[in-house]
Amino acid sequence: MSQETVFTGKRVLLDSSSTIGPAAIYVDGAGKVARIENEYRPDGAALDAGDMLLMAGIVDGHVHINQPGRTQWEGVVTASHAAAAGGVTTIVDMPLNCIPSTVTVDAYQQKRESFQKGMWVDVGTWGGVVPGNATDLAPMLDAGARGFKCFLCDSGVDEFPPVNEEQLRTAMVELKKKSGLIMFHAEMDTGATVDAAKNPIEYNTFLDSRPPNMEVKAIDLVIQMCREFAPHVPCHIVHLSAADALPAIRAAKREGLPLTVETCFHYLSISSEDIPSRSTEYKCCPPIRGKENRDKLWDAVLDGTIDFIVSDHSPCTPDLKLHPCCGGKIPTDAVEGDFVKAWGGIASVGIGLPLLWTEGQKRGLSFQDIVRLICERTAVHSGLRDRKGKIAVGMDADFVVWSPEEENRITADKLHFRNKLTPYKERVCKGTVHQTVVRGNVVYDVSKSTDDNSWENCFSRDAFGQWLETPIARSD
Repeated sequence: MSQETVFTGKRVLLDSSSTIGPAAIYVDGAGKVARIENEYRPDGAALDAGDMLLMAGIVDGHVHINQPGRTQWEGVVTASHAAAAGGVTTIVDMPLNCIPSTVTVDAYQQKRESFQKGMWVDVGTWGGVVPGNATDLAPMLDAGARGFKCFLCDSGVDEFPPVNEEQLRTAMVELKKKSGLIMFHAEMDTGATVDAAKNPIEYNTFLDSRPPNMEVKAIDLVIQMCREFAPHVPCHIVHLSAADALPAIRAAKREGLPLTVETCFHYLSISSEDIPSRSTEYKCCPPIRGKENRDKLWDAVLDGTIDFIVSDHSPCTPDLKLHPCCGGKIPTDAVEGDFVKAWGGIASVGIGLPLLWTEGQKRGLSFQDIVRLICERTAVHSGLRDRKGKIAVGMDADFVVWSPEEENRITADKLHFRNKLTPYKERVCKGTVHQTVVRGNVVYDVSKSTDDNSWENCFSRDAFGQWLETPIARSD
């Protein structure tokens, strides 16, 4: 008892099935929740949230940290700082854009070692499925990979090639032995090309080259493979953009197939009609589509067809975006703001909570829905349901304290990822994160604006994050 610390507040939400009310959360020396009392107890508390909302820390299961190998794009220190500032207590890194790609145990270990002493939040990683690495998959799962991602189209980087149906089947045969999760970048070639007669600085020139049927075709294959290997290989569609694929997804779920789907904050908060010329910070693949499409995605979020929401934080340097922001230098043979040739990816880790709340409350989204969509279900997906995603006895003491009513203008000084080029800069939202707690350690506190021996720029000087390689836990 003497080693317990207390975290308390008047408005505490323990999980998606709870009501908001006062609570005192007792945390043991190992950073686990030891017990919970339904009372507000500020005296002697390590953290008093007062009237702000205290809930479970966010789990972002789709982040590109790009370390090792491309740390000029991002890195674990800046990525985990940005996560912590946004109430994200766990991030799971994607297997590509780092060098080497995480497609072997050796590459997994290289990433793990490179992350040591640089994690302000807890970090895990996905492995990758590429041609010829099927026999590497089970060893990577044993080492700690949370599951695997593959591409059904060009990934944009040579070191992570796509798989065809035959190669995919070979990989899934191996995953079946371990019930390993496979995730799909679900776009496939349908013959669409860029219309050379159209201006490349206009967003629709790029958008028209990635039509919805690219996603529909790929998702039809995903469902076919999911059915073939059910129930042994759970399948997941990353960053769904095209609402045209929703009927097939709904039918597959009614069939009982082990299929899950995510979408991203940008698909729910931005419409293609609002993207200015030359603004390549909005480019990603699959692309942001029109308002009608966005409304249908929201319907799918609210009715449960889409299981959860992630950032897909995929940054790069401004020059690759062909954008002059932040010191970006446009190559002499390139056109500033060329949507066709610019790198695709949106920088957004740590911004998701205010984006989701601002857009969601217009559509009836509750705080319980938020916990379900960005905490609980993302924890289950990442194989961390026994540690993350809710506040309960025995779980990691990961919390975010935020003010849902407070206006939040996303200014450059609030962006802690390496390259500050993002479509959200100067966007006004509702909801401001004040404190973030990782396993009982306060790693971000907006009130700690004066640097001292323990704090620097609102972050703890000590990096309390850990590498996550505990056994997969997705079911009871």
